[in-house]
Amino acid sequence: GLESSMEGENAPVYCICRKPDINCFMIGCDNCNEWFHGNCINITEKRAKVIREWYCGRCREKNPSLEIKYRSKKSREKEPESQREPERKYERQNSTPDYKSERRRGSKVKRSARMCGECEPCLRTEDCATCDFCKDMKKFGGPNKIRQKCRFRQCDVRARVSFLMLPNAVRLGVGKLRPSSLFRPKESRRHKQKQKHKDKVRHSDWGDGRDAGGQRQCLGPSCVEAARANSKYCSVECGMKLAAGRIYEILPQRIQQWQQSPCIAEEQGKKQLERIRRDQQNARMRLTEMEKRFHELEGVIAKAKQQVVQQDEESNEGENEETDLLIFCVSCSHPINPKVALRHMERCYAKYESQTSFGSMYPTRIEGATRLFCDVYNPQSKTYCKRLQVLCPEHSRDPKVPADEVCGCPLVRNVFEATGEYCRVSKRKCNKHYNWEKLRRAEVDLERVRVWYKLDELFEQERNVRTAMTNRAGLLALMLHQTIQHDPSTTDLRCNKDR
Repeated sequence: GLESSMEGENAPVYCICRKPDINCFMIGCDNCNEWFHGNCINITEKRAKVIREWYCGRCREKNPSLEIKYRSKKSREKEPESQREPERKYERQNSTPDYKSERRRGSKVKRSARMCGECEPCLRTEDCATCDFCKDMKKFGGPNKIRQKCRFRQCDVRARVSFLMLPNAVRLGVGKLRPSSLFRPKESRRHKQKQKHKDKVRHSDWGDGRDAGGQRQCLGPSCVEAARANSKYCSVECGMKLAAGRIYEILPQRIQQWQQSPCIAEEQGKKQLERIRRDQQNARMRLTEMEKRFHELEGVIAKAKQQVVQQDEESNEGENEETDLLIFCVSCSHPINPKVALRHMERCYAKYESQTSFGSMYPTRIEGATRLFCDVYNPQSKTYCKRLQVLCPEHSRDPKVPADEVCGCPLVRNVFEATGEYCRVSKRKCNKHYNWEKLRRAEVDLERVRVWYKLDELFEQERNVRTAMTNRAGLLALMLHQTIQHDPSTTDLRCNKDR
């Protein structure tokens, strides 16, 4: 009580009446920044709207050059809202004003356009906490979706009709009003313009070719029937007749133009086909040669297995020499003896290679190819293995080598000259020619795969060239394109380089 009385004594006073009343319409002087009640100086709110600069009587007596300036109606309409001067009027909605902010006498407070400041709802300062607007507020536990003032604080003069006070039943909290019945979202102006444009275009399309009854006539030749909905023809036959008539009229002229001048692209296509055929012939010869090498290698391996193991000491020269040299495996990085290095690396490679998969959904179908891909079906991944059959560590493991099996590797002189002799060391002890059959077979099979890939690529190129040549002189191409001769003295359109 003592604090409120002290605040009432320290409250600032305004106007010529020198009272702290701020709950009514007020206007401020642009010179001394003093605020005046509209009722005390006989200025209504409506009149204040057209005032640009207003000066109190005391300032005009001191400085006669100060005059009240009014804004014209035209200039006010042209002037954007962002550039308009803030109006010198405002209303006080709270009964307890903030005196700290009121000490700044030059501050401009913008009044709401939906409040007159004189009716009973405008002077009300407390919310009812019972209407649907109050229940939507966060301070009353609502979701804050409507975002409107209390219905009992909506201005009777300027508020929307749907925002005014509810009937007595709702005012007492008995009835409820759904927000969807009060708020109907307005369609934006841009949306209306777009919809209007769509309707205009749609109706303009329908308006062409319609008779007085609103039906469209069929465009078929000699047809007087009405067209079907969303179509230009009454039936499929009418459309086909019109298309056939256009083809018979245009196509003979286009064929004549096509035959008068040679087609450069056609000649280039023929040259490409000749080159592709030569490459295919070379690839087939190479493939025949590789098949011949394949059978020769199988014969050499079969002959080598018939040799007898030589048991003399000279053949095992250097095998029993001990050495401290160690090398590291390229797969597992373990130190190993050079004597067993090849065997150890082969096992490590097969171990890691079998953990990966190289598969395809389709099996290999190559006519005349023998022992090329592994092609073992995996039911889990539903794919066929696409490794070379001789190198696949997952599905074709090396058989166990018996003790009496000979190495049988053909011996050579000066790297490439065959001597006709074979290595007769036991296969288990021969580290010099380890797995020579597998490596020779893999070399031949890999070369055969390369030739087959080259042949498949050439077949694809031939198919593309033939398709282009067929489409170039097809019905659609002749109907859509035509040849224009700018020089009537010649029929050859090629340049001198191409002739």
